[in-house]
Amino acid sequence: MKRSIPVILAIGLFFGLGFLYSQHRANVFAELKIGTAAPDFTLQSSTGEPFTLSKILGKSSIVLFFYPKDFSPGCTAEVCTFRDSYTVFKEAGAEVIGISSDSIESHKGFIKEHKLPFNLLSDDKGEVRKLYKIKSSGGLIPGRVTFVLDKKGVIQYIFSSQFEAKRHVEEAVKIVKELNKNKGL
Repeated sequence: MKRSIPVILAIGLFFGLGFLYSQHRANVFAELKIGTAAPDFTLQSSTGEPFTLSKILGKSSIVLFFYPKDFSPGCTAEVCTFRDSYTVFKEAGAEVIGISSDSIESHKGFIKEHKLPFNLLSDDKGEVRKLYKIKSSGGLIPGRVTFVLDKKGVIQYIFSSQFEAKRHVEEAVKIVKELNKNKGL
């Protein structure tokens, strides 16, 4: 009987920890889904004005892309590809908005150096990144995720790839053109 008590405790501990871990995983790894409303937020923009997502809804589709860091090679390639496709997005009725944890001053320099025609938002505390359930790579590098929202703010597409920076633009262009064909949903 004395041997069975530690076994019972070990089994109870195993299942108890397993349950807690599964609850933790469910919360940490819960993702936003296509067809759900994008969470509203307000962040400081590179223009110095506060930017609130809900204030631009109804005007155009929105390509909201989260990227790790201004001036890094992959992020520079990504934002320059968005820049080079900006006319395509505008003609399809979409606005492009980039978000990273960099400061407004960093964004201003990044915009100036690469002649970016769209707004960059500073999520310096990572609150919007958390709101959008964006995971870091290896716990160190902020995730690279693009959301395409229709005019009502409903998520129509999500693309996540840390290493295929340019593909974020290719995928977003396809979806925005489709939305435009369907009158922006």
